[in-house]
Amino acid sequence: DAARERAASSDSKEVAAFPAVSITDLEGRTLRKEDLAGRVVLVELWATWCPPCRGTLGWLGELKKKHGDRVAVVAIAVDSDEANVRKVSSDLGLPIVWSMGTADVVRAFGDVTSVPTLLLFDAKGKAAASFYGAPPSLHADAEAKLASVLREGA
Repeated sequence: DAARERAASSDSKEVAAFPAVSITDLEGRTLRKEDLAGRVVLVELWATWCPPCRGTLGWLGELKKKHGDRVAVVAIAVDSDEANVRKVSSDLGLPIVWSMGTADVVRAFGDVTSVPTLLLFDAKGKAAASFYGAPPSLHADAEAKLASVLREGA
C-alpha cells in the first residue's frame, strides 16, 4: 500500500527526447543517440516472460524490414536473464538491436511500469509517442503514428 501511494503521488516521468545513454547490444557493440541521428527510432522495453512482447517484437521486426534504414528498432530486455534474451533473439532472427536493460538505461527512458512499453522518437530524437502494455489496438495505433512521423520527416 505504501509503495502504491508513493507511486500515485509521484509525477510520471516521460522522456521528451531520446536520452543520452549508451546501449550495449548483445554482441558488445555500443549504440548512442548520435548513431541514430536522422532515423525514426522505436524502443521496445520487453521481458522474456511476457507473451505479448514476442508478438510485438515480431511486428517491430517486420516494420524494420518494411522501412529499412529510415527506422531503427531497439529492443531492451528488462527483468530477464541474458541467456533467455539471447535465445529469443536467435529464435526470432529479427534485424533489430537487442540489448539488456541496465537500471540506468531503463531509468533514462522514464517510468517503465509495464511490458511491453513502446516508445517512438522522431528523426530529430524528439519523443513522438508512448504505448504501454499490449491492447488489441497497439500495432494499428503505433503504425499509424509511425507513418505520421515518417511523413513529417520526409
